Amino acid sequence: MEKGRRVVVSALQFACTDDVSTNVATAERLVRAAHEKGANIILIQELFEGYYFCQAQREDFFQRAKPYKGHPTILRMQKLAKELGVVIPVSFFEEANNAHYNAVAIIDADGTDLGLYRKSHIPDSPGYQEKFYFNPGDTGFKVFQTKFAKIGIAICWDQWFPEAARAMVLQGAEILFYPTAIGSEPQDEELDSRDHWRRVMQGHAGANLVPIVASNRIGKEVIERQHGKSEITFYGNSFIAGPTGEIVTAADDKEEAVLVAEFDLDKIKSKRHSWGIFRDRRPDLYKVLLTLDGNNPRL
Repeated sequence: MEKGRRVVVSALQFACTDDVSTNVATAERLVRAAHEKGANIILIQELFEGYYFCQAQREDFFQRAKPYKGHPTILRMQKLAKELGVVIPVSFFEEANNAHYNAVAIIDADGTDLGLYRKSHIPDSPGYQEKFYFNPGDTGFKVFQTKFAKIGIAICWDQWFPEAARAMVLQGAEILFYPTAIGSEPQDEELDSRDHWRRVMQGHAGANLVPIVASNRIGKEVIERQHGKSEITFYGNSFIAGPTGEIVTAADDKEEAVLVAEFDLDKIKSKRHSWGIFRDRRPDLYKVLLTLDGNNPRL
């Protein structure tokens, strides 16, 4: 029997400072550590260049955005990816003329920039006021053919939407990656979403028979606002799930982590095809998904 197509994926987890050079250096150190563990595709958490600034609506925070082309962190990660021979999705705050996006550039193992995904679902809740900063993404859900696998990338709030996961897998994604920044809820100290957050993505893995990689930050971050401070404690719990939704490896809520897991993509492909979920789909019955209220779907 031929050897399967094996890929080692990694999720990183660390606490951010509000200094770009410090955070990029931390990301590079952990990418190198993941490479030492055999990782081929390495996921860094969402907006890792600084604090999660969306806790507050501040004009000065738009200065954190940079254009996609020539972005210094992306250029640095291109050199690193080429040096190590690894794939690195790079999350950043993108300025595009007068528009702004929560975006990810996908860097292949030879350092090539394969393109951009812009976050589609933009949250707006206490502590997570992203609609102030980000336009809704206009790329649609995409997949990227890397050296090691065809991958789908979506960002944080996107991970709560099964339509996004299904759209990527329908296009051939073999692994889904979710860079994330999520933690406590400033308006409700008793609300802890970590188990719900994880189970939703486990469901995406099981419903689509693909592995999922989720990278989240840790640590307490305090942002100054006009009417006092806002504080979020990010709960980490980064994880890698297998194609039936099983947790393969996971981090805790406090420690820096470099998670790795190996998957046989050919074996998973055979299981996905034989399970029948893509054979038995009925797209002709799903037009209601094109509506917001379930009424008058387009024919």
